[in-house]
Amino acid sequence: MTKPVIVLTNDDGIHSPGLHAAVEAMLPFGRLIVVAPTRQQTAMGRSFWGDQKEFFHPIDFQAGDTQIEAYHCDCSPALIVEHAMNTLFLNAPPDLLLSGINYGENLGTDTTLSGTVGAALQAADMKIPALAVSLQTDFSYHFSYGEVDWSAAKHFLAHFASYMLEQPLPGEVDVLKVDVPQDASPETAWRITRLARHMHFSTYVKNPSQSSPISDTELCADLNESELSTDSDIYALMVDKVVSVTPLTLDMTSRIDLKDLEQSIRHTQ
Repeated sequence: MTKPVIVLTNDDGIHSPGLHAAVEAMLPFGRLIVVAPTRQQTAMGRSFWGDQKEFFHPIDFQAGDTQIEAYHCDCSPALIVEHAMNTLFLNAPPDLLLSGINYGENLGTDTTLSGTVGAALQAADMKIPALAVSLQTDFSYHFSYGEVDWSAAKHFLAHFASYMLEQPLPGEVDVLKVDVPQDASPETAWRITRLARHMHFSTYVKNPSQSSPISDTELCADLNESELSTDSDIYALMVDKVVSVTPLTLDMTSRIDLKDLEQSIRHTQ
């Protein structure tokens, strides 16, 4: 029986311990190929950024005693995926793409900023089943490789990847976004959630002025339970401390009645 081909990527870069943890978790499931950014690409969303002269550079990548086929390229995660599908996998698309394990949760309306999720959405747009997994961490680790316990995130990555390898996602689901609490264990409960219509992190600039550099921007958690739906990803992770599993769709159309909107606009003309 042919082993499934599983592609792993991230937005934290080829040397991220989270990427290595993801590879370790997926070793029993198939043939693994890593394609990841050369360096940190956090908050790139689904942007196509990178030097047009860049290409995939082979790199030594060990998972225990196993040598993994791996490449890096100095560009954004979504562009990594797009270029990989047009070169490395042109004639044989992979069975699954995993993005992560990310340093830091990706929740609520901040999700569109995520390079981790952006890579998964790009894969889904190219008809590849995709899973994006993030581990809640201290914010100081969002842009660096801090020392964290990956065991729970590895467990849930393997759990949901196994599900996706066994059966296709429902037609209206393009990506599964999984966010694991910082203190989770393999026994932590999980539940299906929706994106909170709310920012997870808010930003501010100390002593703001026209000449304030962008580097003066600070982030802070923006948690107000009274504003959150109890079925949202932020509520699940931050309030109930359970694993949030959010089905995402590429169709960003508003869920309102389109005919009603059209009539409303035409009525004002």
